[in-house]
Amino acid sequence: MQPEEVLIKQRELKLQAIKDLNIEPYPYSYDQKNFAKEILEKFKKLKKEEKTKTKVSLAGRIVNLRMMGKASFGNIQDSTGKIQFYIREDQVNQKYKLFKNLDIGDIIGIKGTVFRTKLGEISIWITDIDLLAKSLKPMPEKWHGLQDTEIRYRQRYLDLIINPQVREIFVKRTKIIDAIREFMNKSGFLEVETPILQPIYGGANARPFKTNINALNMDIYLRISDELYLKKLIVGGFEKVYEFSKDFRNEGIDRTHNPEFLLMECYQAYVDYNTIAELTEDLYIYVAKKVLGKTKIDYQGEVIDLKKPWKRITMIDSIKQYANIDVTKLDDKQLQETLKKHNIELKTKFVRGLGIAALFEELVQSKIIQPTFILDHPKETTPLCKIKRGNNDLIERFEPIINGWEIGNAYSELNDPKVQRELLEQQARSLMQGDQEAHPMDEDFIKALEYAMPPTGGLGIGVDRMIMLLTNSQSIREVLLFPFMKKI
Repeated sequence: MQPEEVLIKQRELKLQAIKDLNIEPYPYSYDQKNFAKEILEKFKKLKKEEKTKTKVSLAGRIVNLRMMGKASFGNIQDSTGKIQFYIREDQVNQKYKLFKNLDIGDIIGIKGTVFRTKLGEISIWITDIDLLAKSLKPMPEKWHGLQDTEIRYRQRYLDLIINPQVREIFVKRTKIIDAIREFMNKSGFLEVETPILQPIYGGANARPFKTNINALNMDIYLRISDELYLKKLIVGGFEKVYEFSKDFRNEGIDRTHNPEFLLMECYQAYVDYNTIAELTEDLYIYVAKKVLGKTKIDYQGEVIDLKKPWKRITMIDSIKQYANIDVTKLDDKQLQETLKKHNIELKTKFVRGLGIAALFEELVQSKIIQPTFILDHPKETTPLCKIKRGNNDLIERFEPIINGWEIGNAYSELNDPKVQRELLEQQARSLMQGDQEAHPMDEDFIKALEYAMPPTGGLGIGVDRMIMLLTNSQSIREVLLFPFMKKI
């Protein structure tokens, strides 16, 4: 293969040759009336060598060329698929000189009639051809495919051109988001918008991205969650609200994490986490049926059944069942020894509840494949949740787990302003002492609670992880059009 710079030079010479023909290589528009998929479907019953008088007008990218003197074949690809074309010099006259200067990757418009070749392929017999945009860079590997994931993610436009199946993932992504919105709207929720730039971040245990508003000389943060704003709306009288929330967390990047990601958070007045668990099941089932037409999905060779009811088990019982550790029989010293035995280190100084949660995350979570609600977490895991009725060491919180992933988070929301103040003050002290994922104090949120927030259930669903499951994608980068990449 010739070096890329040589190929680029050849294309630039062809571009000049096209200009010398008094042809504008980058026109303003084209009368695109037909699409490849539509034509292939409409004329699928054509017999070999049968010709029609049906005139069509298509536009798309050349993905294959077979130059053969005064007659040639090629393939054009549009947003719906690709279709073969046939061009003869005696049919297009001077435009054949244009054709001779075309390359794979060029975007063209063609007009012609539909026929089926003697080899059985539905094709367009070209009567007119126009160049719509010249591709000055050659396609990778002569169009044999783009396999390097680094290039695929950095140059997603090439990935979309060369790997049509990738485009289908993002078409499905939009359908999934549409289905979530449809379900929430049908369930009586109001879609709202809350600030992305926040003077005080909160709503999750995460390290934020910090920036500055020059006009005010004021430090602000990209949101890590919209939770506190949505709860303020519940205080204000809305009873069911939701938001598709782009959140930003300054944490690790791996197969299921990206610094910028999409959540769907919702809050409903007068219910607890039991109602929210049912909402979670119903949401997943609705979306799967709407997009895939079924509730049994194949994810990387594992059949996952989303139908109700999902398994429910407490965090403590799951550790006992999957790791054979009964934390209720361990004192603090024994719990610390157990953590050390399994090489589990806490991000902060030892706290019993956080130690129990760490055991679950390291020893249990990856073993849970079928949809499961992990209920009743230790109270130390969040300051925003009500205490478990009948057990002051736990909170009414659940995480739905599928395929070993946390795909959401839900609470019976804490609405006692005095208790909330005490817990956020504890978090603020932890933040001052170096816990970068602790919550800051938010006086305005406390003030809102002092005006009374009704009993409320809340849920955050990881939309990107849902899309991974429903598109059988191995990495979150496969379902983000432009995942974050290290600068090179």
